[in-house]
Amino acid sequence: MKILMITGSAHKNGTTAMLASEFIKGAEEAGHEVYRFDAAFKNVHPCIACEKCHNTDAGCVFQDDMNEVNTQLLAADAVVFVSPIYYYDINAQVKAVIDRFYANDSALHGHKKAVLILAMADDTMESADGAIVSFKGMTKFLDWEIAGTVVGVECADVDALQKTDYPAQAYELGKNL
Repeated sequence: MKILMITGSAHKNGTTAMLASEFIKGAEEAGHEVYRFDAAFKNVHPCIACEKCHNTDAGCVFQDDMNEVNTQLLAADAVVFVSPIYYYDINAQVKAVIDRFYANDSALHGHKKAVLILAMADDTMESADGAIVSFKGMTKFLDWEIAGTVVGVECADVDALQKTDYPAQAYELGKNL
């Protein structure tokens, strides 16, 4: 299985980076191929709904690192979204990539699995509701199968995360995808 992982955190050794690594470890042990796109370290311009991608053969008006993602996105059997929770939702880096899916909208419907991995300092699932609702709406629209979620609460830093079973959950999700 080809898996595209889109991460959003600018912390290379933070909580979501650890969860992403554990997922990848499990997935690769199961024989899957994982392509990781760290959006926080890439140049992805936000979509401006100019419709150039749909009204011309030229594609998106922005020629940026989204070109790298598009190839992987179209070939992927599964897409994994990994984000810290900032103000009740996924972060802007992941959201910018998702919004740019629009250029490939018709090619993306159906036949993919989707995974959501989140981490946050807060101690209540309510803080992740925005991300979860958005993820469910997107997967419903695209007719993708939700293959699993991991939501790490009370994980302000790696030390706190390591005291939980969330890394093991991410590993198992990758291994059993």
